[in-house]
Amino acid sequence: MVAITLPDDSVLSYDNPVSGAEIAAGIGPGLAKAALAVRVDGRLQDLSTPIDADAAVSIITARDDDALELIRHDAAHVMAEAVKELYPETQVTIGPAIENGFYYDFSRPTPFTPEDLEKIEARMRDIVGRDESLVREVWDRAEAIRFFKDQGEHYKAQIIEDLPDGEPITVYRQGDFIDLCRGPHLPSTGKVGTAFKLMKLAGAYWRGDSKNEMLQRIYGTAWPDAKQLKAYLRMLEEAEKRDHRRLGREMELFHIQDIAAGSVFWHPKGWTLYRVLQDYIRARLEDAGYIEVNTPQLVDRSLWEDSGHWEKFREYMFTAETEDRVLALKPMNCPCHVQIYRQGITSYRDLPVRMAEFGSCLRNEPSGALHGLMRVRAFTQDDAHIFCTEDQITSETKAFCDLLMSIYKDLGFEEVVVKFADRPPVRAGADETWDKAETALIEATAAAGLETVLNPGEGAFYGPKLEFVLRDAIGRDWQLGTLQVDFVLPERLDATYIGEDGQKHRPVMLHRAILGSLERFIGVLIEQYAGRLPLWLAPVQVVVATITNAADSYAREVRTALAEAGLRTEIDLRNEKINYKVREHSLGKIPAMLIVGNREAEDGTVALRRLGGKDQEILALAKATARLKEEAAGPLG
Repeated sequence: MVAITLPDDSVLSYDNPVSGAEIAAGIGPGLAKAALAVRVDGRLQDLSTPIDADAAVSIITARDDDALELIRHDAAHVMAEAVKELYPETQVTIGPAIENGFYYDFSRPTPFTPEDLEKIEARMRDIVGRDESLVREVWDRAEAIRFFKDQGEHYKAQIIEDLPDGEPITVYRQGDFIDLCRGPHLPSTGKVGTAFKLMKLAGAYWRGDSKNEMLQRIYGTAWPDAKQLKAYLRMLEEAEKRDHRRLGREMELFHIQDIAAGSVFWHPKGWTLYRVLQDYIRARLEDAGYIEVNTPQLVDRSLWEDSGHWEKFREYMFTAETEDRVLALKPMNCPCHVQIYRQGITSYRDLPVRMAEFGSCLRNEPSGALHGLMRVRAFTQDDAHIFCTEDQITSETKAFCDLLMSIYKDLGFEEVVVKFADRPPVRAGADETWDKAETALIEATAAAGLETVLNPGEGAFYGPKLEFVLRDAIGRDWQLGTLQVDFVLPERLDATYIGEDGQKHRPVMLHRAILGSLERFIGVLIEQYAGRLPLWLAPVQVVVATITNAADSYAREVRTALAEAGLRTEIDLRNEKINYKVREHSLGKIPAMLIVGNREAEDGTVALRRLGGKDQEILALAKATARLKEEAAGPLG
């Protein structure tokens, strides 16, 4: 007798082992038709897998979160089948589901072309239309290796050879195509549906190792229905329009080139944006009781060994050798802040110490991972470390979270998800220390009134952390701010304070950042606003443009008035048509233009034109200046 407990706590009894498909059919024909897979005691399985013991069972349909990954996983297999039918000489390697889609890596002497993608996608639709059953089979290891070698699939054979002894070798058969896979899968190719699209080609080394063969990777996206696919493609189209790299060129903000790969050449307008943002954060930190410091770029490797970073991050650190020592360019600021904290004697009365730095850091990121401002090697963090007692963790966490949420709101981000990342598999410190740190952070988060989502195993190597994830204007998520509770580094670097009892105690160290990397945040900010930054952040706030050269003298007076009001202003006296000037400054995302001609010069007025608007408003110069000054004041007033 097998007892099956359903999600509503009802129990079905069967005399013999039963499959998920049979359970669904017994409940009703509608569920039988909609069923895609089954979750048995929390584990996802094929509908056809026999359940031979009492279990809690739920039937997965397209409405469940699990369905999306299954659809994408099977879309990868359907793509592999299509490739083998069209190009039989191709070897298939690995093809997982990923965020927003799937990919498969192929070994083929001839490069794929965009035209090939069209053919492959059309064949995929044929395979979906065939509705081929996906049948799981368990094979003998030697038999499986021999089969794939005979098929010319040497990568598949290698995967099997590298699997641990005793691990079952499972393959899935769909029509005449057989692929190595653990599963689970949908019942048939028809369940994949037609809401998929092949997106692009890329290169990828076998198993991610540059010493191995370069394979051809085909990326695709797949969704439960056409509506969601259309929405995703529309989002990608909008993301392309907002790409910070393109907007950075058009707005003359920055550029990146190979002679300094991973580092940013900030142009005058971009550096103005950088400084405005930095000055705003600095002012908010000063109001919140932070002290600002600056620490060296080059630090002896001994400090990184003592802190544990040398062992953990050595491959990402740039080093320099002198006659008698090895120095490292700092990849983070925390060990250096401990060195400042340790100068002199700190009393419990001095705590908390909130130490901030716009710390310039360098990390040896792989060249293939570099991406505009979003992933660089040289960056500046709005970094800070709070040295406090255990009793102060809750109040300091709450104060930080309030500050962070306020800053995000000022910068235009309203949707924030907070993730709680607990201990990673490789970490410093004893389990008892981690227990204490995780408990403290959980209690502090609750006191701050924040709901969190668990992000298991993703804490820092020295402590658990909160990750603050912002959702932008087109629905993308960006993990930016962090707060980490650290009992380990103060111990390793011998940080102490004198307690009320006159004895030495270890402070707790709260690592925290709000923007994270300023470079990355500016990239996110540009894309959030599609380059149309709020007036207070815009590098150039106003352009004064003339209709005729006869108004040049008056235009200079207008620029002087605006500059005296503290507005960042440029003047355009070129002998060009005004429509040309408007288009050009609109491309540069200038928030406001003041257009002047003979009439405006005679009347002491200006024609105010906003970015993206077609209408002009005629205002007295003094009124226009006062209005723009008020708008440009920003959140700090």
